[in-house]
Amino acid sequence: MPARLPSAASPARPPARRARSPDSLSPVHLTSIMDLKGGTVPAGGPANASLSRGTDIEIVCPVNTGFTEWFLPSVYLVVTLLGLLGNGLGLWNLCASSRKGSWSTLSVLMCNLSMADLFYVITLPFLVSYYLQGRLWLFGKEWCRLTRALFHLNLYASIGFLTCISVHRYLGIVYPLRMLGRCQTLSPAFLLSTLVWGWVIFQISPDFIFSKMDQTGMRCHDTTGHENLKDYVPYIVAITVTGFVIPFLIIIGCYCHVVVVLRRNANVDPNLKRRSIKVAILVMVLFSVCFLPYHIFRNLNLLSRRWQLQGSCTQTLKNIYIAYQVTRGLASINSCLNPLLYLMANEDLVTRLKTFCHRVIQVLRSLLQSRAHRSSDPKKLSIMLDEECEEASDDV
Repeated sequence: MPARLPSAASPARPPARRARSPDSLSPVHLTSIMDLKGGTVPAGGPANASLSRGTDIEIVCPVNTGFTEWFLPSVYLVVTLLGLLGNGLGLWNLCASSRKGSWSTLSVLMCNLSMADLFYVITLPFLVSYYLQGRLWLFGKEWCRLTRALFHLNLYASIGFLTCISVHRYLGIVYPLRMLGRCQTLSPAFLLSTLVWGWVIFQISPDFIFSKMDQTGMRCHDTTGHENLKDYVPYIVAITVTGFVIPFLIIIGCYCHVVVVLRRNANVDPNLKRRSIKVAILVMVLFSVCFLPYHIFRNLNLLSRRWQLQGSCTQTLKNIYIAYQVTRGLASINSCLNPLLYLMANEDLVTRLKTFCHRVIQVLRSLLQSRAHRSSDPKKLSIMLDEECEEASDDV
């Protein structure tokens, strides 16, 4: 039989190439795939140069980051304003208490919690600028690394000090007589705070090993580049267990026992019972809303990136990315909610805030009254001048 010629409708195709594994990707491939999170490849970047050399680059699973570029700046702006105001008021109250010599173990722990929040809040304007400019980092490699490190410092320092506060409340309610003789001085509180800071710094120090910027020096990653995922994922899993899961279990155990003790003991001061339950609810809300979703979706997002590099692309993977961005905003909100602990645990702060607001209202009223008085004086003067002019014209 004569050889069968290929028809025009079905031209001969070259053999399909196998997808490269993540470990075999060159830096140019990795830079190009890194842009899949933005859904676009920058013009004139390394990807275009490789394309001009005939290199096949597949955007494995493009994700539209437009949501990230308006959602995170909006959240960060609110967190910056409320975080500075709330933590500033908290430190102001603690300083006022220190002058009276009324500091306690709880005051020391809350002071450290407030400092952790402020360290993070001051970096947010740089991230707002970064996302509003389409994820273009203008502040240098080292500041990018420090900004991302301060987020993790705030995250795990907050978890650590909230755990200490919960254990302190637990011991004070369940074992009040034992704690009465052991908390006369502040030395244990300062020692505990030093241990918490040391443990948190030890936990986040490996994060400095991993690069936070892409090879173009234009993007500042909150985790790391694709080329480091193989080593970064085990580290993140480990810090999730030691920095979040274990403290979370401790807090759940403490507050469950506290609630049982308060319900069974009818001799507990009603004000103490009410404040303790409010603090327990607030801490559980902080962990459930701010910390738990973030740790779940951060790990899922890292796994989804590995699956994408292996050629997988589903709508679920894209939804994981969007959900992760939402949880990043929720995690930052803890800097606004932490100051509520000052209000619930310290009645003096509520009294001082009421006094301060009353003084502000009085000052505003006096200013308005003086302004109204000044505005009325020119009117009287103009009326007197008009009358004098009329009398002069009559005389003429």
